[in-house]
Amino acid sequence: MYKLIAIDIDDTLINDNKEVTPATQTALEQAVAKDVVVTLATGRAYASAQAIARQTGLNVPIITYQGALVKNLMDEKVLYERYVPIEAARKLFEYCIEHNLHLQTYIDDKLYAREVNQHLIDYATLNGTQYHIEPDFNKLIEQPTPKMLIIDDPAFLDELQPILRELLGDSVHITKSKPQFLEIMHKEGTKGAALTFLADYFNCDLKDAIAVGDSWNDHEMLEVAGLGVAMGNAIQPLKDIADYISASNNEDGVKEVIEKFILNA
Repeated sequence: MYKLIAIDIDDTLINDNKEVTPATQTALEQAVAKDVVVTLATGRAYASAQAIARQTGLNVPIITYQGALVKNLMDEKVLYERYVPIEAARKLFEYCIEHNLHLQTYIDDKLYAREVNQHLIDYATLNGTQYHIEPDFNKLIEQPTPKMLIIDDPAFLDELQPILRELLGDSVHITKSKPQFLEIMHKEGTKGAALTFLADYFNCDLKDAIAVGDSWNDHEMLEVAGLGVAMGNAIQPLKDIADYISASNNEDGVKEVIEKFILNA
């Protein structure tokens, strides 16, 4: 019997219209009624993720910033937090300045960038996020941040990843949430580490946990969960490691998973 299910938001829980369908909402409620812990695991900031979690009626801790922050929905107590190491943040900032790359950071759950550009506008529109401009970005680098994000052409970011891994070392975790988003967190700021923490928090064995996702940043949690599920619209590398492949996010894939493995178990 599965006792915990962690669900990615974008391109997983929500469809391409950014909606949780009524059918999926009903399945979530039915899972909760069976005393299953239903949580979200997303790269989004807490402020953005909690709005969706509250819409769906969830009241448990949720995994945000790729796993760098686990926070209660009820009292907003922080349960798990990992910040990008300051030295790595400085090196990343200097590299982005030198190579004229768009870099954004998150301080106290607020999104900051050096200047307004199309990358920032598109990102804020996509996630329904407000942004703040700080031309003197240097002073932000010294403040704790759960995540830093570079937005650029997908092929360029694929070339940049190994360069940044060498530059920043093994103190950070680098992943993609979307082809054009390269995200940098603390090495323990992964969805897998956060799911491991939450399973322990709820006295749940990881073999009794389900993880559902679609992208590069989901593979750590699919690997640690007893049942790793890739959406029908997931990238092929995630499907390759998944235990089960569901329907797509536009075909109520999350509903299918809940019905098959929780409600009909």
